[in-house]
Amino acid sequence: MIAKLDSTNDSIAKQIYTTFQRSYTIEAQLIGSLNFPPLSRTVNNIKNSTTVFYGYIAEECLAGVIELAITSKQLEINSLTVDPDHFRKGIADKLIDYVLNSFVAPTNITTAVVETAVLNGPAIKLYKKHGFVEFKRWTPDHGIEKLAMLAENLN
Repeated sequence: MIAKLDSTNDSIAKQIYTTFQRSYTIEAQLIGSLNFPPLSRTVNNIKNSTTVFYGYIAEECLAGVIELAITSKQLEINSLTVDPDHFRKGIADKLIDYVLNSFVAPTNITTAVVETAVLNGPAIKLYKKHGFVEFKRWTPDHGIEKLAMLAENLN
């Protein structure tokens, strides 16, 4: 089941934080980074975020989280994480399908964007499956080469 998460609620913010920590620890290992910025997020950062969080609930636990910033014309996927206990169950795929169908089809949103590490092959493959194409590469100050992907003409 996918549901909107009240990230201002302390208990929910802690669950999001735990899912982020568990998932991003694996991603940091995958890309070979000792200084992975998403791991520095705090519960308070999540509670005070202006983004929207949706969760995939499986076996009465938060198995996956997608974080969005939504404008009148664009959907930004700020994070997409799956708890390692739930890897390879299609949860990330279901979360992307959910947001694209829920926020794009009934609105004027025409593009969706996402950023990930160049070395995160599984994420790149997943986003390509949903019609995203690479449009930019750069290396921020933290030194992890990133790429941005875009899906256009969604309506």
